[in-house]
Order: sequence, then C-alpha cells, then structure tokens
Amino acid sequence: MRRRRVEVAVVSDVHLGTYGCHAAELLRYLKSIRPQTVVLNGDIVDIWQFSKSYWPAAHMRVVRHLAGLAAKGTRIYYLTGNHDELLRKFAGTRLGALTIDNKLVLELPHGRAWFFHGDVFDVTMRHARWLARLGGHGYDLLILLNRLVNFGLQKLGRPRVALSKAVKDRVKSAVRLVGDFEQTAADIAGERGYQFVACGHIHCPDIKTLTTAHGPVQYLNSGDWIENLTALEYTAAEGWHLYRYADDPRMQLPAPDPSADEADDTDRAADAAPAALLQGLLAELSLRPAPAQE
Repeated sequence: MRRRRVEVAVVSDVHLGTYGCHAAELLRYLKSIRPQTVVLNGDIVDIWQFSKSYWPAAHMRVVRHLAGLAAKGTRIYYLTGNHDELLRKFAGTRLGALTIDNKLVLELPHGRAWFFHGDVFDVTMRHARWLARLGGHGYDLLILLNRLVNFGLQKLGRPRVALSKAVKDRVKSAVRLVGDFEQTAADIAGERGYQFVACGHIHCPDIKTLTTAHGPVQYLNSGDWIENLTALEYTAAEGWHLYRYADDPRMQLPAPDPSADEADDTDRAADAAPAALLQGLLAELSLRPAPAQE
C-alpha cells in the first residue's frame, strides 16, 4: 500500500488497554500515511482502566509503530487527556522526537492551530472526578456489550450499531453539552488569536466554522478509535479534513495476518518480551531530559 503524505495527523481517544479499542484498525491507518507531525491528543493509553491482564499484542504494535516513527524523525506530540492524566506531571519532557505536554500550538500555512484534549471543559472532571471515573467504567462496559451485539449482528448479516453514539445523538442534554463544548473551545481560541482549535474528549468527530466575538474560528475534533475510527489530517495544499476509516476503500481490503511471514520487523518486534521491548523503545527514542525552561 502506497502511503499518503500528510503534514499533520491528529489522533485522540484511542484508549489502549480497553476492550473497545480498535488498535488493529488504527495501526493499519498509521501505516497508510507518511506524516511529518503526529499529534496524539489525549486518552491514548487508558490509565484509568489499565489492567496487566489485558494488553493485547495489537495494542503494543501501535506503541511500537509510533516509537518507530519518532526514531525516523517524525515529530510526535503526546498531549495528555483525562484518562492518561498521570502523564501530566511529565509535561515538557522530551524523548528524542517525542514531546509530552498538555497543549500545543502549531504555526501552519493556513493559520495558527491550538491543540488540547478538552477535558478542562468537563464539569464532572473538575468537580466530581469519582463520577467521571465511574462513567468511564460504565462506558467501557457499554462498548464491550456493543461489540458482543455487533458480533451477533454480523453473524446474522445485519449492519453494525453504535449504542453509545445512539444515546449521545438522542439525549437532548448530551447534544446541548456537545454544542457548549464546541462553542467554548472556539470562543477561547478566538480570544487568543488562533484560527483553529483542535480537541478530542467528546468522541464527536467534526470540522465546522464557529462565530466568536473575535471572528470566525474553525473548530476541529478528531473523534475517537472506539466508535467512529476517525482522525484529522492537514496538508498545506488542502488544509484540514476529517479522515474516516470506514470511508477509506483501502482499509476495507482484507487485513494482513500479523503472525504471517509478511509481518514487518516492527510488528515482530512488538511481540518481544516486555523487558527487551522497553529497552528497544528507549534506544529508539534516544531518551534525554527536556530542555531547560527560560
């Protein structure tokens, strides 16, 4: 498969380490592009629900592939979210081409783009963290139930359904909260002089221009790799667009078997023993401390 060149690729809400994560599909997508910059906009690894008993090889292959991109010079920004908030203590850390931070501004030909996960707008995150965690566990159970339902529907030749998406789309309060989230992000971006604001968190992929007191701002949301399987892509020639895995004809072809002889070195390395894998990742990332802050 010939890889598409993109200048910036934005992925969020992958939730590695959970049953709902579509790691194999994400890996196929990442292998189909040649990005100059990758922005991982929060909730990549689900530390809230991480369990030593559930970390499939496909999830490690995603981590290994991203480390390989960084080793080859692709600039990767890991922006923290609520499910990986433990990493916020490492904000400003640089590991070779990988930078961990809470927010990011990129100067692009079409204007300045501001990236952050978006959980700062979540009332439950600010005032009832235990409720947010409980909701996260309930959401994971719903996704697991959804996968079982879809397995049965596939056997019957029926189309897949997205239970949690259907709930969000039909509950008026949820629709209103999404609208408030989008407008708030755009308003703050406009105040700070940004032309674009890119978030994740709410699992609602979208690109729209919103009116603010400081002029129009293009709101971007990369969606997720639980239900929607979406990402944001930017090129200087075309600007921003929303990538949907389900609409990519190349992704609908049968996936190669990662255990077969055709598996590349990255896939095979991802199946190594944990100790050897960690040593290899650190070597690839050229581990070094963050530069001193002025």
